[in-house]
Amino acid sequence: MYLLDPDRGARRRALVRDQTVRARHRLADSAEATGRDLRNRAAGTAAELRSRFRRETPGDEVLHERVRSALGRAVSHPGAVAVSVADGRVTLEGQVLAPELDDLIRTVRGVRGVSEVRNELEVSSSPQGIPSLQGGRPREARTELAQETWAPGTRAAVAAIGSALAYRGFRSEGVAGPALITIGGLLLARALTNLPAKRLTGLGAGRRAVDVQKAVHVAAPVERVWQLWSDFESFPRFMSHLKEVRRTGEDRSHWVAAGPGGTSIEWDAVTTQRIPNEVLAWKSIEGSTVENSGRVHFRPDERGGTLIEIRMSYNPPAGAVGHTVASLLGVDLQTALDEDMVRLKSLLEEGKATADQGQVRLEELPASQAPQAS
Repeated sequence: MYLLDPDRGARRRALVRDQTVRARHRLADSAEATGRDLRNRAAGTAAELRSRFRRETPGDEVLHERVRSALGRAVSHPGAVAVSVADGRVTLEGQVLAPELDDLIRTVRGVRGVSEVRNELEVSSSPQGIPSLQGGRPREARTELAQETWAPGTRAAVAAIGSALAYRGFRSEGVAGPALITIGGLLLARALTNLPAKRLTGLGAGRRAVDVQKAVHVAAPVERVWQLWSDFESFPRFMSHLKEVRRTGEDRSHWVAAGPGGTSIEWDAVTTQRIPNEVLAWKSIEGSTVENSGRVHFRPDERGGTLIEIRMSYNPPAGAVGHTVASLLGVDLQTALDEDMVRLKSLLEEGKATADQGQVRLEELPASQAPQAS
């Protein structure tokens, strides 16, 4: 019924076709990147194995560079540590934080060619009052699986494991079946999307589960574009996914959007930056049903037109999984934004656009008070 609807079925079928073509291209690119990553890993592993069985006596200069390179993975302030090398013996001097000392010594001892490590470091329990230990970011020993973004080879391996677990779950009976299907499905989704679990599910992701970007050029002066964009309450007239927007105070507004199955989703937002004709930024208040934030840049060009650059982040129900399902049905934020920008462009360039409520004209909106193009 969804695909064969006489009014919108053709558009929906075209959307599914486009999504399928896009997925095929992305799959081909992913397969190429995975193959390249696996080849590089194999070459690196072979080189590492050869070096393990080969007696090597690197020069002091080479060893010094190896140790300095390793420092960045062990301490938050590698510049505070001085390294000197003599005949394979490494001397460490300078400042280091107490929680990082053991990891630092262990890391330097693990560098190929190091025969001895002399610790002449000054250990401090706190960076307070020590300029060389100010700022910086603590280093964490994290396995590859704990990284936010996985390499193609890791994704392929986890996807294979997830698929095997899910298949095993479908063939199992009792409680083990659904459990294996769930675990396998989550692993497969994590590998395919390359998103951390909190962004994948939306739990604990805050406003940033899904990122959306859009750039559109409008043949209208930046003053007119700004006037239309800054009038939030007019958005539902030409943005189909919005039902209502009303101001509730200075820099505050209440939004009502169309949800799945005819439902409505509501949230409150606050304007965080407002530079006329340049930047407009906002974010939802804490605890909103759909947490979101965004920033729009307006850049005039030499022809009197305007480039609109939009960056948005939001956390839909079920996180990135929910966004993926919605995108397949054509009801996701990216699809809605694409359609809304077509209407906005038509409004600003032609003075009219067709929305769900019928035709809307620019002179009917407060934006008609903006300076007109010459």
